[in-house]
Amino acid sequence: MLLVIRLDLQLHTPMYYFISHLSFLDLSYSTVITPKTLENLLTSNKDISFGACFTQMYFFASLAATECILLSSMAYDRYVAICNPLLYPVVMSVALCHSLITASYVTAFSETFVIVIAVNTLHFCDSNVIHHFFCDTTPIIVLSCTDTHDVEIITFIIGGCTLLVSLVIIFVSYASIVSTILKIKSTSGKRKAFSTCASHLLGVSIFYGTLIFTYLKPSKSYSLGKDQVASVFYTIVIPMLN
Repeated sequence: MLLVIRLDLQLHTPMYYFISHLSFLDLSYSTVITPKTLENLLTSNKDISFGACFTQMYFFASLAATECILLSSMAYDRYVAICNPLLYPVVMSVALCHSLITASYVTAFSETFVIVIAVNTLHFCDSNVIHHFFCDTTPIIVLSCTDTHDVEIITFIIGGCTLLVSLVIIFVSYASIVSTILKIKSTSGKRKAFSTCASHLLGVSIFYGTLIFTYLKPSKSYSLGKDQVASVFYTIVIPMLN
């Protein structure tokens, strides 16, 4: 995807510019998880150092949060393309596209840094076995032998705000898109408009659904089986669908 979009001049449009970054993010955060997971499955070495664990957690969470914000930018791009097609080249300028991408990365990496620092202040004095196939905030917090209430609140507020703001943008964009599509008299026109949004909306629904199920709940309700199944969707299934 990255090579095709880069090499084909006809694909140098805002939509494909966002898709290329989506491909990069999927490739990146899957790469953060997969090598160590395969090592755990295929060898007897299931250890990970404290520093490596927190590094993995930081980059995975940052890249996943970046994808949340990017998906809302893509929804806005589709809103402008379908609801204001004549203004699309003006509104979705190169400068705006670059600004949206930059804001996605800076915001996600900054807020995740705060979460990781907060988790790093916890003390771990009992079990050191992570009940998950990668280092993630919830299974790490569960291991702490100190009061985790403040850290959970910080994680919930920051993660919740990112998800909520992104979801509101996506919901408003798609509500406007559906309203516009229903006004199109041509059947082929409706089909074309829906086809540009259906796959994105499917990916968004599964991605956000599993993230909300996994992260926006108290760590005491952490379930090894259910949370691992949910995490498979946003670490493996969603990148494949994208």
